[in-house]
Amino acid sequence: EGAAMAAEWSVLLLTCQPGGCVSAFQRELEARRLRGGLGSRPPPLLLAVEDPWARLGSGGATLNALLVAAEHLSARAGYTVVSSDVLRDAHILILHMGRDFSFDDCGRAFTCLPVEEPGAPAEALVCNLDSLLGTMTHRLCVGSPPGVWVCSTDMLLTVPSAPGIDWDGFQGVRVIAVPGSQAYARNHGVYLADEQGLVRNIIYKGTEAQIQQCAGPDGTVPLVCGVVFFSSDAAEQLLATHVIPPLDACTYMGLDSGAPPIQLSLFFDIVLCMAGGVTEEEFLKGGGDASVRSARSVLWTALRTFPLSMACIPGASYDYMTTSASDHIRSLTLLPGSASHLRFCKTAHSHVDQPCLLEDGSSVINCLLEGAVQLAAGSVIQHCHLQGPLEIGPGCLLSGLSAGSSLALQGCPLRNLVLQGHHVRLRDLSCRVFTLTGCLDDWQATYLNVPWAEFFHRTGIREGDLWDAELPRRSCCLLNARLFPVLHTREALGLEDVLWLLAPGAAVASEQLARWRAAWRMSWQELLPCLDKAAELGARRALFFLQGQRKVRRVLLGRQDSSLLPLARSAVHEGYHEAVLGTLDEVASTAGDAGVAARALACIAEILGCMAGGEGGLRSGPAANREWAVAFGRLESGDIAGGVRELAAERQKWMSRPALLVRAARHYEGAEQILVRQAVMSSCQFVTVGQTELPPLGHWVQVACPARLDLSGGWSDTPPITYEHGGAVVDLAVLVDGCRPIGARVRRIGQPELRLVSLGGTPQGEAAVELVCQELEHLRDYCQPHAPGALLKAAFICTQVVRFPSQKPLRVQLLENFRGGFEVHTWSKLPHGSGLGTSSILAGAVMASLYRAAGKAASTESLIHAVLHLEQRLTTGGGWQDQVGGLVPGIKIGRSKAQLPLRVEVEEILQKKCMAPGCEPLAVGRMMEALRPHVYGQCLAGAGGGGFLYVLTKAPRQKEALHQILAKTEVKCGLRGIFLYIVQTPGHCEILGQEAPLCHASQWI
Repeated sequence: EGAAMAAEWSVLLLTCQPGGCVSAFQRELEARRLRGGLGSRPPPLLLAVEDPWARLGSGGATLNALLVAAEHLSARAGYTVVSSDVLRDAHILILHMGRDFSFDDCGRAFTCLPVEEPGAPAEALVCNLDSLLGTMTHRLCVGSPPGVWVCSTDMLLTVPSAPGIDWDGFQGVRVIAVPGSQAYARNHGVYLADEQGLVRNIIYKGTEAQIQQCAGPDGTVPLVCGVVFFSSDAAEQLLATHVIPPLDACTYMGLDSGAPPIQLSLFFDIVLCMAGGVTEEEFLKGGGDASVRSARSVLWTALRTFPLSMACIPGASYDYMTTSASDHIRSLTLLPGSASHLRFCKTAHSHVDQPCLLEDGSSVINCLLEGAVQLAAGSVIQHCHLQGPLEIGPGCLLSGLSAGSSLALQGCPLRNLVLQGHHVRLRDLSCRVFTLTGCLDDWQATYLNVPWAEFFHRTGIREGDLWDAELPRRSCCLLNARLFPVLHTREALGLEDVLWLLAPGAAVASEQLARWRAAWRMSWQELLPCLDKAAELGARRALFFLQGQRKVRRVLLGRQDSSLLPLARSAVHEGYHEAVLGTLDEVASTAGDAGVAARALACIAEILGCMAGGEGGLRSGPAANREWAVAFGRLESGDIAGGVRELAAERQKWMSRPALLVRAARHYEGAEQILVRQAVMSSCQFVTVGQTELPPLGHWVQVACPARLDLSGGWSDTPPITYEHGGAVVDLAVLVDGCRPIGARVRRIGQPELRLVSLGGTPQGEAAVELVCQELEHLRDYCQPHAPGALLKAAFICTQVVRFPSQKPLRVQLLENFRGGFEVHTWSKLPHGSGLGTSSILAGAVMASLYRAAGKAASTESLIHAVLHLEQRLTTGGGWQDQVGGLVPGIKIGRSKAQLPLRVEVEEILQKKCMAPGCEPLAVGRMMEALRPHVYGQCLAGAGGGGFLYVLTKAPRQKEALHQILAKTEVKCGLRGIFLYIVQTPGHCEILGQEAPLCHASQWI
C-alpha cells in the first residue's frame, strides 16, 4: 500500500516493562526505519519507553509515554519546559508491549509470524509488531485528525483496506471495535453503545444478558480490540493530569520524585470515565484501593466532558494471544482471519534441506533445518538450528534450540510439547536455560499433559522439590514450580536436563533425578524477569542471516529467479554485510560457472552500493583503476577463483567511506561484465564453419543487409537477462529508402596484409577511414571498441582467419593459409546511434563476407552466434536481437532459453516505458503526440533514447504529409534536423551482388 495512503507519524513510541531491554527495543525500531517500514517523511521520532514501575498498567504506561512524547516534541520545538501546545498538530502512535508471554521470550509484539513479504524493500522477519504497524499506518489511522493513537500488541488484528471511519466533526475520544461472536465475548470485553455510536459502558466477561444487550441486528457484538484514539484536546487534558497526585506516580518524573507506585488500566480507569452510561459514583467505587479511587476522581474531572464514540469496523477481526499453547500453535500454523492481510508461508525465512518432510499444516519460521527433519501437521519450529534425523510429532512448539541440541532430541518422543531454549541473565552471568511444558497443560492442575500425581509417580520427583513447604497447597501450580535447571555446579547444562522428564528409563531415572535435584532450578515465575531479550533478539538476527547465507547459495547455485537485493539491504542495515560478502565470494569462487559467478559479483556490487547509503556519487562510472587490474587480469584469463580472491583483497582497501564504496561497486560491476562476456562466449559452440572453394584473388565477396526494427521484447536478449531468465524478441528486417543500408565486401589481395576501409554511406563512397595491418601487434587493440578498425580486427580473429595471439607473424599466417592478405570495405547509410542495429548487423555482414572470401561457409544460425561471440571479444557486450533482425528476413521472433551455453533460436513470423521510465526525451514525446492521429503505431528504435522513430501510417505514401506535420513540431519544440526515410521489409540479405525479391507491406516511415 503506497505512501500516499499512510498516516504520517510525528512520534512513534513502544512501551516496555522495566528490565534493561529498552535499548534493544530502540534498536528494533531503528531497524524498521532503515528497512523502510515506517515510510513517512519527515521520519517520526522513534522512542522505546520503559515503564517506571513493573506493574504500571496500560493506563499508566499511556500517560508516561504521552509525557515522554510531549517532552521530546517540546525539545524539538525549542521549548525549555514541557508544553502541551506541541500536541496540537502532532500524530502520535503509542504501542504497548504489555506483559511477558510464555511462548516468546521477547513478548507478543515480537512474536514472529509465518509470513514473508516478497515486495518489501528489505528482507526481514515479520513480527506481530510489524503487522500492527502496517495495519495502523496504512489502514486504520489514514485520514484521522491530529491526536494520539494507543494500540496494544497482545492481539492479532486486521482491518479492511478502507475501514470507512467518518472523521467529520469528530471530537473527544474514539474506541475501535471489531465485530465478534457472543460466545467469544464471554471471555473478553465488549462495548455497549447507543444508536449514535456513543459508548454507554464497557462490559468485561459479562453475563449472557449483558452481552446480548450489546449485540447488533446481525447478532455480533463490538469487541474491545485494544485500540483507542484521543483527539488533541483530549490528549492535552490527559497530559495535564501527570502533575496531579496520585497520577504523577504513573510517570518517570513521579518515580524520580519518590511518588508511591500506582496501577491504572487504559480502558477501565481512563476510557471508562467518559462512557455516557456510567455515573461518577459507580466509577469511583470500582477503583479498588484509595489511591486508584483518587486517581479516578482526577481523571473524571479532566476527561468526563469529552464524548466517547465507537467505530466498529465491518470485516475486521481480532484474536487475543492467550496463554494456551494449543491456541498459539494454531495461530502459527493456520494464521487466523485476524491476520488475513498477511500471506502465510509454511517455511518463512528458513532453509530446509528436505522440505518434503514438512507436512501441510506445519510451520517453520526463521530456522535452519539440516538433514532429515520430519515435522507433523499442527506443529511449529521457530528460531532453531537443527540437524536430523529428527521426528517431531503433532502439537509441538520448538523454539530457540541450537544445533548442539539435535543429538539429545534424536529418538525422543515429541508430541504435544512446548520445548524452548532461553537466554537468561542473572546479574552479570549469561546462561542458556531450557523449559519443557505440555501443549495441553492446565497451568493450575497438570504438567506435560498429565496430572501432577502421575508426573510425580513417573519421575520420582516430590512436591517438596518444586514448592516451598510454607506455600499453601492451593497456590502450588506450574507457574511457580521450580522445574527447570539453570546451573550445574560442575558441568554444562544441556537439553537432556529437561528431556528426561518425559519418559526416564529405569536405568537412568535415579541418576537423572539426582542430577536434576543437584542443579539450581527456577520456576517460570522466576525465569520470566531474567529473560535476556537483547540476547534473544541478537540470536534470532544471527540465525536469520545464517539461513540467509544458505539462501544466497541456494538462489545463485540453483539459478533461481529470486532477488537477493532485499536480503543485501538488511545485511547492511543490521551489520551482517561481511558475512554475506564472504558467502558471495565463496559462491563466485567455487561455482565453476561464469554466469553464476557474474551474478555473485553483481550482488557484491549491490551490497557495496547499499553500504554507501546513497552517498559517494553515482553508481555508474569508470571501472579501470590500476589497483584492480591484477584481479581483472585473472578473471580475463579464466582464473575465476584467483580473480575473486584478488577482488576481495582489494575490496578491503575501499570500505572506509561512501565515495570509495561506490567506486569499488563500479569495479565489481566491471568484473561482473568480464564474466558475463565469458558466459555469453559459450555460444561459440553453436558456430559451425564448413569449407568451400577459395575465391580468386581480387574477386569481391559482397554482403548487404537490411536494418531492423524491434517490435517487442527488447532488452530480454541482453546478457545476463537472456541466459538467466530467457529472452524473446520480435524483430522486423527493413529496407531504408528502398535499399539495404548496411554492408561489407571482402577480397583477397596479393600483399600479406590486412587493408581495412570504412566507406561513406554506399559501396561507392569515398574512404572515410583506411588502416593497413602488417603485424600482429596492429591487432592488439581489437578489444577496445573505440580504437580504429576494432570491429574488423575482431572479425578476423573470431573467424580464425588470423590466429591471435600466435608465435607466427601475421605475414607468415596469411601467406601459408591464403597466399596473400585481405581487403575489407564496410559502409552504412544510417546515422550513428540510429537504434536500428547497425553495429551488430555490420559485424554479421563482415563475418559472412570474410568467411566466404576465406573459403569457408557458415549458416545464418552460425553467423548469429558468431556475432554474439565477436561482440564479447570486442568488449561491447550486447545481445542477439540486432543480428537476428538484420540477418534473418522479414518478421520473426528470436528466443533464448534460461540456460548456458546461450543458444538463439529463430522462428520466422509500449513495454519499455514501464521498464525504463524517463528514457523517452520530451521533444520526442511531442513529436509522437503530433503524429498519433496519422499512424497505427510508433516506437523508438533501440534503447529508446533517440535515433530513429518508426511509424506505421494509416494511409500509403504519407512521407510529405508527415514532413509538414513535423516541420511545425520543429518550430514549436526548437528541434533541428528531422529526416524522414521510407522503410520496407526485404527478403534475404544481398550477397555477392545477388538481390532477392522484396516483400512489400504497409508503409513504414
